[in-house]
Amino acid sequence: MRKYFGTDGIRGEVGKAPITPEFMLKLGWAAGQVFKEQGKKILIGKDTRISGYMFESALESGIVAAGADVRLVGPMPTPAIAYLTRTFRASAGIVISASHNPYTDNGIKFFSAEGGKISDEIEERIEYYLEQPMEVVQSEYIGRAKRIEDAAGRYIEYCKGTFPIGRQLTGLKIVVDCADGATYHVAPRVFSELGADVISVGVNPDGLNINEVSGATKPELLRKNVLAEGADLGIALDGDGDRLILVDAKGNVRDGDDILYIIANHLMNTGRFNGGVVGTLMSNFGLELAFSENGIGFSRAKVGDRYVNEKLVQHGWSLGGEPSGHIVCRDITTTGDGIVAALQVLRAMIEEKKTLEQLLEGLVKFPQKLKNVRVAARFSPAEEPSLQKAIAHANERLNGLGRVLLRASGTEPLIRVMVEGRDQKMVDELVDVLVAEVEAVAKEKAQAIS
Repeated sequence: MRKYFGTDGIRGEVGKAPITPEFMLKLGWAAGQVFKEQGKKILIGKDTRISGYMFESALESGIVAAGADVRLVGPMPTPAIAYLTRTFRASAGIVISASHNPYTDNGIKFFSAEGGKISDEIEERIEYYLEQPMEVVQSEYIGRAKRIEDAAGRYIEYCKGTFPIGRQLTGLKIVVDCADGATYHVAPRVFSELGADVISVGVNPDGLNINEVSGATKPELLRKNVLAEGADLGIALDGDGDRLILVDAKGNVRDGDDILYIIANHLMNTGRFNGGVVGTLMSNFGLELAFSENGIGFSRAKVGDRYVNEKLVQHGWSLGGEPSGHIVCRDITTTGDGIVAALQVLRAMIEEKKTLEQLLEGLVKFPQKLKNVRVAARFSPAEEPSLQKAIAHANERLNGLGRVLLRASGTEPLIRVMVEGRDQKMVDELVDVLVAEVEAVAKEKAQAIS
């Protein structure tokens, strides 16, 4: 069992262990010990939350104290760090971000030299060094730190390079919502330089407003702007740029399942499809049925883009993602990238001469409802008899025409309750019953602690 790493790095509230300057100093040193064996250079990027400056300095100090060099790229999307880690031949990349969480949280994500998430074994080695006394190398071996000034331009050109030469976005009006996060200075430029008429929102970060009223987790502002501007499409990214949610011209919000359906079908129609698609336990059953009807294989992974990536590698497939908007196009990049995924949807629209709504014809989703229950003490629903009994009862009522999923979040103190079925009224009712059961267990756990 790892002490600090969750499903997507290390994350928590700023100022509370382990998200403190002292811990970040030691984490930088531990990472330096592990990665300097593969090469001395480690990249550090961050999103726009105010605590990023503090943790950037602490990590830098720890890394150079271990004898490794640092390259600082400033505010950049998470997938940009994966790309730059590869192109600079660094031994690792570090992203200071809490993704879609509020500014009061922060976290750390690691990328390997190949641009993928680091393995469980590497995480365990870092945790091993976190428990060791911190010793600074001799002065002549202390690492050096430099800033990469052209990082944004490099990533912009990379993203544009994933769009076919000769294709342009001319004639399309697009609203781009950057959640006042790390894509604020790159995403609008990518789409405008490819020819689109771009209206930008969420591009004025102040360190405190990341994910506050806009972005992939709050698409209502994007929806209003799409309708007000008469835009062809709305693109919402989250705070660190690895999630994508779309809004069509009629104001309908389209999630990661919709995006997977569009990209997979376009690849199939153009003879470029490879194998099948990986979704997660949260993917809508309607997506699985639609793929089956179209002759597209489908496999479910645990929730988390790292698990999607692992299953893609296992199957030798290239496309996967989550309803939350993490879309992985492994034939193009190594991790979830909101800008790159949006470009693949735009390519489908242009080459098939269809609107977003038309591209989604044939996908009929089951009614699905998700509620999050915040808990004081984390626990596994699978280990609670009362919850297992409630799940069994819910499944009986669904009678094989739906799904129930209760799981603990890997990044927040939440229990996620999801029910899917053909009847919306029953889905709503079952979610409420299960939420009440989870709240009762959570209350007992909290009382036991106090």
